[in-house]
Amino acid sequence: MIPGAAEYGIDLQLADDDIEQLLSVSPADVPAAPELSFARNVFVPLTTACRYTCTYCTYYDPPGQAELMAPEEIRETCRRGATAGCTEALFTFGDDPDDRYTAVHEQLAAWGHDSIHTYLREACEIALEEGLLPHSNPGDQTREQMATVADVNASMGVMLETTADVQAHGGPRAKNPGQRLNTLDVAGQLDVPFTTGILVGIGEDWRARAESVLAIAAMHERHGHIQEVIVQPVVENDRWDGGTPDLATMRRVTALARAGLPEDVSVQVPPNLAPARELVDCGIDDLGGVSPVTVDHINPEYEWPALPELRAIAEHAGVALHERLPVYERFLDDDRWLSGRIETALDRDDGHGQRFRAVRDRGENPVPADD
Repeated sequence: MIPGAAEYGIDLQLADDDIEQLLSVSPADVPAAPELSFARNVFVPLTTACRYTCTYCTYYDPPGQAELMAPEEIRETCRRGATAGCTEALFTFGDDPDDRYTAVHEQLAAWGHDSIHTYLREACEIALEEGLLPHSNPGDQTREQMATVADVNASMGVMLETTADVQAHGGPRAKNPGQRLNTLDVAGQLDVPFTTGILVGIGEDWRARAESVLAIAAMHERHGHIQEVIVQPVVENDRWDGGTPDLATMRRVTALARAGLPEDVSVQVPPNLAPARELVDCGIDDLGGVSPVTVDHINPEYEWPALPELRAIAEHAGVALHERLPVYERFLDDDRWLSGRIETALDRDDGHGQRFRAVRDRGENPVPADD
């Protein structure tokens, strides 16, 4: 039983035979993807407050040090991103700040908000006004919280990380795998195109990796809403000295993810954290969101690769490189998945809408060599 699943009413039956079969997969068992994609984004760290204290995370700041981005900062960051040709505003923050973050809650109240989610909604509206499509990663969410912001997001996400109960999540405010899966389930109920992923090397064993992939696959089979799964290694930083998975591990777990997920779900590795060039034959088809404007605020020591580096990865694999929107193409032609706000943004008769459509309609045309 996945820890916390019963508490959140998550009924997932993962067969031992399916787990064992997935554990037998090697890179030789999966086909290489015929192309690679990426998105241009601007990273908007709405707040560094988080109710969790994961031992591998440098993103969160403790109470008294955590900050909130002001609306004018959000607007300026989004404006710079749109000017640089980005299509995505990636909103991140630590999971819903708890009562310890007195200053954060006081600031939210001063700005007229009773929760971080109503402020996130304002931030997403700013992004839309400035010509970007919001993609929010606000951590665990209740149905009410996600419903507050779903219609102003082209897509959303949260990393499942692992179905295992690991010491790296330890402490009185530990992440709960069942709660994470509940967030995935809520997204499916609300018809939100969703990104999730597994974090490799935080103390989980191989069985937990297989279970995590199969749990994500089961959620997608239930709702059809998972657009991509990130296979991300934990990396050394100021708070984590527990090592990083070696190449053999990353090759095997990437292949495992590709084999265990439905064909219409993309497998992504972040090229600033993982050896993407050595993983392109393990079934990946996406290189994630890359920003020409901002750093990776979650992993600031690891710089985003420039577009020529992404192109070099694709050339090494002998495949085309395509730019994509933060919501995958297969969701664009079905009214179930896009709110009126997002459809309006895509259809705008201005430079912003034209940029979205140019990315969407590139089709078989790869990213030009001089882009």
